[in-house]
Amino acid sequence: MQIIPVILSGGSGTRLWPLSRKEYPKQYLPLAGDNTMLQETILRLNGLDSLADPIIVCNADHRFLVAEQCQQIDIKNPTILLEPVGRNTAPAIAAAALQSLKTSDDTVLLVLSADHVIQDIDAFHEAINIASNQAQEGKLATFGIVPTDANTGYGYIKSSKNNTDGAYKVEEFVEKPDLETAQAYLDQGNYLWNSGMFMFKAETLIDELTAHSPDIVKAVSSAVKNATQDLDFIRLEEQSFSLSPGDSIDYALMEKSNNVVVVPLDAGWSDVGSWSTLYDIGVKDSSGNVLKGDVIAKDTTNTYIYASHHMVTTVGVDNLVVIDTPDATFIASQDKAHEVKSIVKSLQKKGRDEAHSNRKVYRPWGWYDSIEVGKHFQVKRLHVNPGAKLSLQMHHKRAEHWVVVSGTATAINGEEILTLTEGDSTYIPVGTTHGLENKTNEQLEIIEVQSGTYLGEDDIVRFEDIYGRVES
Repeated sequence: MQIIPVILSGGSGTRLWPLSRKEYPKQYLPLAGDNTMLQETILRLNGLDSLADPIIVCNADHRFLVAEQCQQIDIKNPTILLEPVGRNTAPAIAAAALQSLKTSDDTVLLVLSADHVIQDIDAFHEAINIASNQAQEGKLATFGIVPTDANTGYGYIKSSKNNTDGAYKVEEFVEKPDLETAQAYLDQGNYLWNSGMFMFKAETLIDELTAHSPDIVKAVSSAVKNATQDLDFIRLEEQSFSLSPGDSIDYALMEKSNNVVVVPLDAGWSDVGSWSTLYDIGVKDSSGNVLKGDVIAKDTTNTYIYASHHMVTTVGVDNLVVIDTPDATFIASQDKAHEVKSIVKSLQKKGRDEAHSNRKVYRPWGWYDSIEVGKHFQVKRLHVNPGAKLSLQMHHKRAEHWVVVSGTATAINGEEILTLTEGDSTYIPVGTTHGLENKTNEQLEIIEVQSGTYLGEDDIVRFEDIYGRVES
C-alpha cells in the first residue's frame, strides 16, 4: 500500500508580512531553514516506506512556484491540483482523495500543511507509521501535538486514556480555549493540540465525507471529473468547486465521525503563524537574538531581525521584531508583532501594492525586480531561466529598452529577430510586438527600462504564450 502525501499549500500568510504576501506567501519562503517551507514539508518524508510522489493542492496563481520548487528538490512527478477558489480544507482534501482514486483504490493519504516546522524527524516518522496502521484498518487518524504549555492559540483534541497500538480514540474536538480552560486541559493530560495533519485511506475519507457532508463530495466529485489538464497542472472545474460548502475537514467530518483516532506527536512541531513563533523556534545568540541575513546588532537583546536585502544594524534595543525587505520594513515589540494584520488591512484600504505583492515578482519564466520607479518610468531587472520564454506581446502605453547584462537573449522586436549578448540592447517602441527567449543553458539577466504614460502590468496584450496565459 502506497502512502501519498497530500500537501495543502493555499493561504496568504499575511501574519508574516512584509515577507509573506498574497502573491508570494510564507510556504514558498525559506523561513525556518535553507529550503522553503513547502520543500521542507516534502523532504522530511524521506525515508518512509512505500512513499509516492505528492499531491499538492494550491492556488492557481502559485502553480509555477510550486512546480519550480519541486524541481529544485528533485520531485519529478508531483500532482499539482489547482483550486479555482479557496473553499477551505475539506474540499481541498476531498479533491486530492478523488484524484488519487483515479489511479488506485489502495492508497493511504498523509495530509500535511505546507507551513509547519517539525524538528524531530524520527519521532515524526514513528507517529506516521502508527497512523498508517490505523488508516489501513479503516480509521481516520489525526496527529495531536503533545502540549508544552497552556496555549490559547490552538484547538484541542480530547482523547481516551487507553491506547491501541499507540493510537487513542478521539472523544471530542474543542475550540481554542481561554487561558484557565487551557491550563485545565494541560493538567488533565489527555488533551492534545489539533495539528491539522491527518492520515486515512482515500476510499475511507470519501465514504465518511459522503455520510457526513454529502454536498462537499457532490460538488468536488464534479470538479474533479470535469477537471482540465493545463501543462503539468490539473485545474479543478470552477463552477462545481465553487458550489462546495467552504468547511474545514474538522467541521465537515472529524467532529462528526465516530471513527477518529489520534496519534500523539512530540516532535518539536510548530505552526509558523507569527513572527514571535519564528523567534521562539530560532537559534539564538548569547544575547537572545535571532539574526537572519546581514545584521550587526550592538547592545541588542531578545530581538528577531530578518534582513532580506541589505544590511540592518541596531544599537541599544530589546524585545523587538525587525523585518526588512526591499520595499517595506516592519518594526514592532515582540508582544505587539501579531498586530501586523492591522497594518496589512490599512494598506489594503489605501490600495497599496505592498499589501499583496513583493517588489520581486515571480513568473513562470523566472522573475523580475522593480529596481526604481518614478513618474513615467520604471527600471526592472529581469532574470530569465534557461529554456524559458516570455510571451509574444505588446503594450499600448509604454515603450521598453532592453539591455543584456549576462547571458544570451533571442529577442523579437517587431519584424526583427535579434541575438543579444552581454552589453547589447534593443529599443521597443509603444505598440510594437515583442518577445524574449533564453535558448541557452545559462541564466539570462536583462535590465528593462520602461517609459510611458502608464506602466501597470495589466497593459499587456499577449499573442502567444507557452504557459497558457493567452486569453481566448
